[in-house]
Amino acid sequence: MTLFQWFVFFLFIQVVHFVATWKMYEAAGRNKWEAAVPVYNAIVLMKIIGRPSWWTVLLFIPIINLIMFPVIWVETIRSFGKRSTIDTLLAVFTCGLYVGYINYTQKLTYVADRSLVPENKTADTISSLLFAIVVATIVHTYIIQPFTIPTSSLEKSLLIGDYLFVSKANFGARVPMTTVALPMVHDSIPGTKKKSYLDFPQLPYMRLPGIEKVNRTDIVVFNWPVDTVHYFFEPKGRPGVIKPVDKESNYVKRCVGIPGDNLSIKDGIVYIDGKVLAMPERAKPQFSYAVAIDGKTPIDFESLIKELDITDGAGFKNEQSRDTVFFRALTAASAERLKNTPGITAVKQVIAKGVEEGIFPHIHKWNRDNFGPIYIPQAGKTVALNQETLPFYERIIKTYEKDENGNNNDLKVTGSEIRLNGQIVTTYTFKQDYYWMMGDNRHNSEDSRYWGFVPEDHIVGKPIFIWLSLDANGKGINKVRWDRVFTTVSGEGQPQSYLKYFLIFLAIYFVGEHFYKKRKSNDDI
Repeated sequence: MTLFQWFVFFLFIQVVHFVATWKMYEAAGRNKWEAAVPVYNAIVLMKIIGRPSWWTVLLFIPIINLIMFPVIWVETIRSFGKRSTIDTLLAVFTCGLYVGYINYTQKLTYVADRSLVPENKTADTISSLLFAIVVATIVHTYIIQPFTIPTSSLEKSLLIGDYLFVSKANFGARVPMTTVALPMVHDSIPGTKKKSYLDFPQLPYMRLPGIEKVNRTDIVVFNWPVDTVHYFFEPKGRPGVIKPVDKESNYVKRCVGIPGDNLSIKDGIVYIDGKVLAMPERAKPQFSYAVAIDGKTPIDFESLIKELDITDGAGFKNEQSRDTVFFRALTAASAERLKNTPGITAVKQVIAKGVEEGIFPHIHKWNRDNFGPIYIPQAGKTVALNQETLPFYERIIKTYEKDENGNNNDLKVTGSEIRLNGQIVTTYTFKQDYYWMMGDNRHNSEDSRYWGFVPEDHIVGKPIFIWLSLDANGKGINKVRWDRVFTTVSGEGQPQSYLKYFLIFLAIYFVGEHFYKKRKSNDDI
């Protein structure tokens, strides 16, 4: 839905609200016209039901309002004496229409001084639970969200089993586009293969102001642009489901190219505008290496893997010929250390040669280690549109960019002519920014080299903190990577755990709490 369509829908809801409640406003001593004024009518309603005016804000926050509307319906009928269980259920399961029924069919007696305290333990529990869900959903959607790392694409910086807090505020929290969805879950209901959302209605893309912009070398969480769910929501054999942007799978990679950059990759090294991309100290790019051995000197590869800190899923590849062993992911420093190992005669980085299938934009020229140059689109910038440039930007124009009415563009090629929404075009001006995302584990990462640009509206947030890290191969207390618990993701120097400071703070807090209660108890005596 476009903003105009949402405005019309909003006005329709206001009309429905007025028709369903104006008698209640009068019975509560207000003017009936107050039920017709958008936003103001909600503020007045809060006064009628005895709730704080700031609740009005919650009614206009996507996802949160799905929780608040049933609460308001129930509170409204209770303000007019309808407190039975059946009244409550009818208010909720008729989506508020029961309020209108009472408005026209019942004698309206306003209870101005009704008690707002829950009547029993069950009601108190439900009230507390709803409040907790509202607060948690606001934090989860607009401030900070927990994530876990499932793959080794950012190995060394982020490990499989890292549990992160991802800040939505750094790049600006994105207002949920999918307006009808279960709170605090992603694309499916936990434990099921059922969607957790409705495809309609959807809000246009909107983002709150952020603390910073996405910079080169930032680690970023984003929605995977080419995500479709095959045989997840549909039976096998069907083509798959195209999900709304904010319900596409979450990926985490390093941003190596920002809007306006000209990016290329030569022998695995990323260049921006012809200069080598400077990586932060914490980033440790890894590549595949062929390690030649003399075949005579015994080599304890298991000990060697531990010494080089090669983590599971990213390192030694157990394929040994007579004289060569392959490592899938080694840093340059680890490769240098290997050269000094007795029995190893040579260590050579494996560089992809020739044309590799599946490389964006599928023009059969490049591979994962030698790629580009490619221009990363910037909002407001114009590029030539012809047969050579079209493969780079065709998906962008068709899928991510919209026409003036908010609809997908109609892009067609007839011979040498390119038609956009029926008009012949030779240039195109981008409407939003795009980014280029890659994993540090260069030969074990499905990233922009394979599926292209990440639109700005797909950006989710910035990982800022590792609160837990679990090693799948560890046992007992060693299953926790203690040196990674309570460490920051970004920053200068090597990561440092703040766990001990956190434990000291907890100890001081609980000791202080104990003595405070003891002193208060003595004072009461």
